[in-house]
Amino acid sequence: MNIASVIVDVPAKQTDREFDYRIPDKWIDAIRPGMRVIVPFGPRMVQGFVTALKSASEFGKLREIKEPMDLEPVLNEELLSLGDWLTEETMCFKISALQSMLPAAMKAKYEKVLQAPPGKQETLHPVIKQLLDRNGSIEWNEALNSNHMALLQEEVQKGNLELVYHVKNRTNKKTARYIEPILSPEELEEFDKTLSQNSKKQRAVVRFFISSHGKISLKELTEKTNASTSTIKALEDKKILAETEEEIYRNPYQDRIFERTKPFDLTDEQAEALKPVVSAIEAEKHEVFLLYGVTGSGKTEIYLQAIDSVLQKGKEAIMLVPEISLTPQTVKRFKERFGEQVAVMHSGLSAGEKYDEWRKIHRKEVKVVVGARSAVFAPFENLGIVIIDEEHESSYKQEETPRYHARDAAIERALSHKCPVILGSATPALESFARGQKGVYTLLTLTKRMNNHAMPSVQIVDMREELRSGNRSMFSEILFEKMKDRVEKGEQMVLLLNKRGHSSFVMCRSCGIVLNCPNCDISLTYHRFNDSLKCHYCGHEEGMPSICPECSSDHIRFFGTGTQKVEEELVKLLPQARVIRMDVDTTSRKGSHERLLTAFGEGKADILLGTQMIAKGLDFPNITLVGVLSADTMLHLPDFRSSEKTFQLLTQVSGRAGRHELEGEVIIQTYTPEHYSIELSGTQNYDAFYEREMMIRRQNHYPPYYYVALVTVSHEDLMKAVSTTEKITKYLSSGLSSKSIILGPVASPITRINNRYRYQCLIKYKREPMLPKLMRTILEHYQQETSQHHLQISIDLKPQIMM
Repeated sequence: MNIASVIVDVPAKQTDREFDYRIPDKWIDAIRPGMRVIVPFGPRMVQGFVTALKSASEFGKLREIKEPMDLEPVLNEELLSLGDWLTEETMCFKISALQSMLPAAMKAKYEKVLQAPPGKQETLHPVIKQLLDRNGSIEWNEALNSNHMALLQEEVQKGNLELVYHVKNRTNKKTARYIEPILSPEELEEFDKTLSQNSKKQRAVVRFFISSHGKISLKELTEKTNASTSTIKALEDKKILAETEEEIYRNPYQDRIFERTKPFDLTDEQAEALKPVVSAIEAEKHEVFLLYGVTGSGKTEIYLQAIDSVLQKGKEAIMLVPEISLTPQTVKRFKERFGEQVAVMHSGLSAGEKYDEWRKIHRKEVKVVVGARSAVFAPFENLGIVIIDEEHESSYKQEETPRYHARDAAIERALSHKCPVILGSATPALESFARGQKGVYTLLTLTKRMNNHAMPSVQIVDMREELRSGNRSMFSEILFEKMKDRVEKGEQMVLLLNKRGHSSFVMCRSCGIVLNCPNCDISLTYHRFNDSLKCHYCGHEEGMPSICPECSSDHIRFFGTGTQKVEEELVKLLPQARVIRMDVDTTSRKGSHERLLTAFGEGKADILLGTQMIAKGLDFPNITLVGVLSADTMLHLPDFRSSEKTFQLLTQVSGRAGRHELEGEVIIQTYTPEHYSIELSGTQNYDAFYEREMMIRRQNHYPPYYYVALVTVSHEDLMKAVSTTEKITKYLSSGLSSKSIILGPVASPITRINNRYRYQCLIKYKREPMLPKLMRTILEHYQQETSQHHLQISIDLKPQIMM
């Protein structure tokens, strides 16, 4: 087998296939499928993935692989075939599918350098010679910034310099310097006697090694002996000590001590739910379970015990949690139960930490991975279970290519490993619950909270009535009373500001103008902490004006309630209350999420105020009141799932109250109390909500009765975006059956982002085997225009966000 099929890192239609390369003799036994290699492609070197080995090729003269990038495959056979599935399922290029399964740090970095070929260095112009580094090359950026571009071009034309592409691995393994003595303790004693009186530091180091002979890190040695690195260097030069570099893992949890916990006794309901899962694990049978249990019913304990059964069989487990709820609490519960066998992967880690956690899995040093969406691709080879907690969360869907849903990827992986999948939620996605009702998934139900605690009592407050009675504050009378009461009793509360799609905008009260982003059709958001206006789509930022740019009136101010504004109100109204605010601004620094939650857990604050990142997964015994300040901001977004998302969020956040001994209360403030999603979240009645929402979905031909696909076209020229979308819509109408419904072309809800106009067409269908083929044809037809970056066409076969 001396030929390798390689997928190259050139994401384009023409290169979206395998290319054959000859394996040089010295690497014939070393190169295997799933490895990354560096190969010549056209005039440059690129990274590629080996997908197969063969002994013959239909092509004549083959180019050689330049070098391997790995010592062993980074993608196993199962992940390579999952790559094929991803490519089909999400309409992406094969290279994008393969790269999405690896940590970002492993994507190749390309560097351009000018290099003098062997023997040509002497003939170079003296000025150019001075620019060369030790390796006889000049970095491309340095060449661009030098004032000798014309000279450099001349040398390239003469053949004295050539442009070379280097493929670099972004990952640097973290290493530490270790010191050990070369001499025996007896010889060290002898050497110690020869040291002069002034060599106090050297003597301290030598004495240290006499008493504890062995290897120690340089950092530890300098701390213990107060010696400087130059002292140690001097002893190395005298051949007394030797220094080595060893690889160490970056460990985000190194300063934390996790006390081991034992499994809890299950309630009858929990035991009933766990039984079929364990028998599927025992029988090595693929089955999808939907664990539908009210908030606080002990779903996590079922996950932990199911994973335990898997580990006892010597297999591995993947536990997915939504990015938002990857709270330290979740990590803590898993680390306490399974100790060092757990790897953690989420966006709060640095690229290096993610890479190290991935390598622990790859080297089979851990058995369980807890992580967000991308952890579904953990390189396990003996999977025993995949669990997805809060399976209804939209963050399980990736919004850029490849647009996969972690639920689908998990089920696909579990199929090839013949193992069960558990989807858990108190408010399952309608599609999942419908599958549970039809028997496609096995439905497991938990109807009671742990220790039979009552669900919190919920009151819905009509804010229109509050306004009529003269209360202009953002807190209703009843919520304010209850907040005062909790502060006096020393109990804690959570205030949720459901801010998605509704934030502080700036408006002039004289002429009514709202300040919009110059590049996007969306209002700018006011940020108090640096008195600036920001666009959350393209990143445009400007200062807050003191007078209106249109009519020069000074009646310009911000409207809407941001978390910062609520915090200021709280300080005025309840000066004795201590507030912790959690939003994008306060949690953007690494580790801040954990720090704030720990402080709240230790009772250092009375009120936790935040956006929806506080709605899930929190479990604090002292929370007895939850207040939702504005329940309906998500209801009015142009998205057929807006009622479902509102109901889910309100139910989830209500579930934070009264989870332990103390009774819980929930106050929901709204301007549309009559809407069924708000009414029913008051009684936490998911079944009634499901019946009602399903009726509306059936009438309007939406999932789960129909599938939907969304084609979005964007271009700097409005007419080009419109005409392209029209052509695509016509083409789809002619190719699909009359039972499908095509809506559009129509402007997207956000019509312009980053100076690009956006148009879309939505397809609702039941069975269209030809649809993927039609979509591929569209992408191929516009390939030329999209590769030149002016036209962008994105196809989402299972859209989660309709904006």
